[in-house]
Amino acid sequence: MEYNIYNFNLTNFIPIFNTCCVFGHRDMTFDKKDRELLYNLFEDMIVNKNIHVFLFGGFGDFDDFCHEIITELKKKYPNIKRVYVCEFYKYIEKPSKRPIWLKDEDYEVFEYFDMRYTGFYQRIYFRNCEIIDHSDFCVFCVDETAEYSGAKKALEYAKKKHKYYINIYNSA
Repeated sequence: MEYNIYNFNLTNFIPIFNTCCVFGHRDMTFDKKDRELLYNLFEDMIVNKNIHVFLFGGFGDFDDFCHEIITELKKKYPNIKRVYVCEFYKYIEKPSKRPIWLKDEDYEVFEYFDMRYTGFYQRIYFRNCEIIDHSDFCVFCVDETAEYSGAKKALEYAKKKHKYYINIYNSA
């Protein structure tokens, strides 16, 4: 089910959800128009779709951009939760092992979904799959013509799993 950003009012075709995830390319730039577009999209999800949990993997400019917007919206809607899904259990078990950029104040919850893969790149891919599996709705900013893209693989996985999603790449 592919929807483009021009069908921006999600009221007509999206059931009530609770969880949303975001995926995009590692290196991207955004402007004020992009911020406004995503702010309105996320606010619509919070107000009209009962989405109150946002899952982040923390890799890439799009994840960071969305996290900033959700953090801003959290001031207005304090019930929403920002969840960082860790790629290693040791980040849950021993928070002191987390990377220095991964701060407690940036997330309400740190979560780990069990995976049976040990290679770093495999772990990231399967962690992303788990994030999608645990989400009701996915927001992507993915160039579908890109090669060797983890974000593109995540989008393909969401399509395969018949997830509700939106890809704002051509609008951002």
